[in-house]
Amino acid sequence: MSRHNSLASPMKYILVTGGVISGIGKGIISSSIGTILRSHGFRVTSIKIDPYINIDAGTFSPYEHGEVFVLDDGGEVDLDLGNYERFLDVTLHRDNNITTGKIYQYVIDKERRGDYLGKTVQVVPHITDAIQEWVERVARISVDEDKAEPDICIIELGGTIGDIESMSFVEAFRQFQFRVKKENFCLVHVSLVPQPNSTKEHKTKPTQHSVKELRGYGLTPDLIICRCATPMALADKEKISMFCQVEKDHVICVPDVKTLYRVPLLLEENGVFNFLSARLHLIPKSNYDRSLMIKWRDLTER
Repeated sequence: MSRHNSLASPMKYILVTGGVISGIGKGIISSSIGTILRSHGFRVTSIKIDPYINIDAGTFSPYEHGEVFVLDDGGEVDLDLGNYERFLDVTLHRDNNITTGKIYQYVIDKERRGDYLGKTVQVVPHITDAIQEWVERVARISVDEDKAEPDICIIELGGTIGDIESMSFVEAFRQFQFRVKKENFCLVHVSLVPQPNSTKEHKTKPTQHSVKELRGYGLTPDLIICRCATPMALADKEKISMFCQVEKDHVICVPDVKTLYRVPLLLEENGVFNFLSARLHLIPKSNYDRSLMIKWRDLTER
């Protein structure tokens, strides 16, 4: 860890991963967790990791990947960063979006300059180290108007656990949890709980397999967020809790809602802040605007 990090208060990291299918709502969950933390006075920044080899989203067809979002510094990025800016009221930079292409370009440039002093450049440790260094560096960059350093960094890992293309990132975060210490790193896993049309019953098996795969890579979820069409019964939560080795209070159901702005309220009602506060040893803030969640509720009802 750099000397700078050891002197300052430790940065807290929340990694959000997805299971079963992509496009499950990890971006909205990440934004919503950030909104809750901001409502308690914490400064939040976010990083979106896209495991594709493109350097950025600028050359994408909008039919294939949705609309490209353009940041203030001209960075062309994934539209999830647009959600972060709207939910968190922050100004992000192009480095808040990491792609496989950017990481490999960075490492290959270093290799061409001779920075690795003739060593064989490999995925582990060179690519995984580059990912960890990038995350630590960008987490400390201010995204607020007053240029203050963030307290918490939310990292969304795009795609699905088990994808070949995201393996180097998963391995990097397996190492990262020890690099920054357990009390500064929390893993939120967002998974699909399907309901077959014939029975409308919540099926927990895909989530069980997804968590088993995640654990196989050396990462253990602290919080499991289940995405489903309708609210889950307590028995289904208990089943996921038992087979995925997390407490049943740490299994949260987020059913489909009429408006995305409802999700932070849903997570707040399920005690997400209390969980994160205890898990990451957050020191409560005294001077902050307590009316943010009230305004948020008004917005949602309108």
